Amino acid sequence: MSVAGKTILYTGAAGGLGLRSTLALLAKGARVVAVDHDPAKIAALTEAAGGDAGLHLVATDMSDLDGFRAALTEASAATGGFDVVINNAALYPSKPFDEFTVEEHQAVQRVNVDAGIVAVQVALPTMRARGWGRIVNIASVTFYGGWALLSPYVASKGALVGLTRAWAREFGPDGVTVNAIAPGAFPTDAEKIHPDPEGYTRFVLDHQAVKRRGTPDDIAEALAFLASDAAGFITGQTLNVDGGWVMH
Repeated sequence: MSVAGKTILYTGAAGGLGLRSTLALLAKGARVVAVDHDPAKIAALTEAAGGDAGLHLVATDMSDLDGFRAALTEASAATGGFDVVINNAALYPSKPFDEFTVEEHQAVQRVNVDAGIVAVQVALPTMRARGWGRIVNIASVTFYGGWALLSPYVASKGALVGLTRAWAREFGPDGVTVNAIAPGAFPTDAEKIHPDPEGYTRFVLDHQAVKRRGTPDDIAEALAFLASDAAGFITGQTLNVDGGWVMH
């Protein structure tokens, strides 16, 4: 399951599930091109990495797709190209469907889906030239059961599952695998939208087979596996990392 020596492009790498996963991948010997836009989170990641030479930070607004493409193109040239892409960055607005404007829906899709398309477009030529690549899209268990008040987010995660399958079929002949991870409920900043945190934790544990909350390390280990040679015959799949919430 080694990712040592691989260059990993990781969007949303400084917050939520990203920070601990980034540190875990660095500890496994990978170079991580960490993309984020929040200065405080970037500073926290920089401090936590402790000067690790494998960390390459890209501070950019992913909603500006042209600017994002330019930043990734520059980072690709500086690092010798990307072996792995992890599309993790996401917006997570919550309110009733009829209160969302079309423009708000589109803003979520632009970051959660369109920016991931840009990342793959930048990375794919190098992967094809090397005959090896890994793409991991971070989906969500909300796609399976639907989730009230999160329609733009759920729609975006469904789009990522669809792209996972289409890209897997198209890129497989080039030695590039494409998979998704669907995290369950993890105690991150995204949960702050819930007015009753303790009640929400009880709800989560009632639905999971494993009676503990997930940790970022659970995601990090799944990422390391899918990004490694050990997962070379797995593609087009969505791996639920959710403590047995959704089973299929």
